[in-house]
Amino acid sequence: MAILNIFDFVKEKRMNISIVAAIGENFELGGKGNLLWRLPIDMQRFKQITSHHHVVMGRKTYESLPAKFRPLPDRVNIVVSGNPGFEAEKCIVVHDVIAAINIAKNAGESDLKIIGGAQIYNQVLPLAHTLYITRVHAAFNDADVFFPKWSEEKWKVVSEEKYPADEKHLFAFDFLKLGRAH
Repeated sequence: MAILNIFDFVKEKRMNISIVAAIGENFELGGKGNLLWRLPIDMQRFKQITSHHHVVMGRKTYESLPAKFRPLPDRVNIVVSGNPGFEAEKCIVVHDVIAAINIAKNAGESDLKIIGGAQIYNQVLPLAHTLYITRVHAAFNDADVFFPKWSEEKWKVVSEEKYPADEKHLFAFDFLKLGRAH
């Protein structure tokens, strides 16, 4: 019954669920527990989008954050882990995505941010209303984690900003905001 209530709650859009991800040309997310690129403007955008919101991440994503950024400041950090003994200081640890959504809903969150990794994205994509995607224009052979492919019929581009490679950004990239097509 609780699961149906969450799905109904999300479907009625009383709480927006946004996915925030940076992906390569072949949907690459990372490799060996790390990002495959360094894009300072993307990090600023990530902070702007997620600050003052609940953020949901898997344990591996949490552990990949530099220690000085754990937990992410100015956000309620919810970490999903299947390990019942896992603890993360100053974070809320839950054992499934539905519990994470419930916590945000019960706290009055209006726009929950899902920040990774691949398993969490796979579970939440069917529930999401908005995708904030940074599309890095390069392919990365050392990737071992991938974002799920979305149906272009189910998503429409709401806004797009293009950035060329420069002295601080080795790769060209686009900021995309996609909304669910109805």
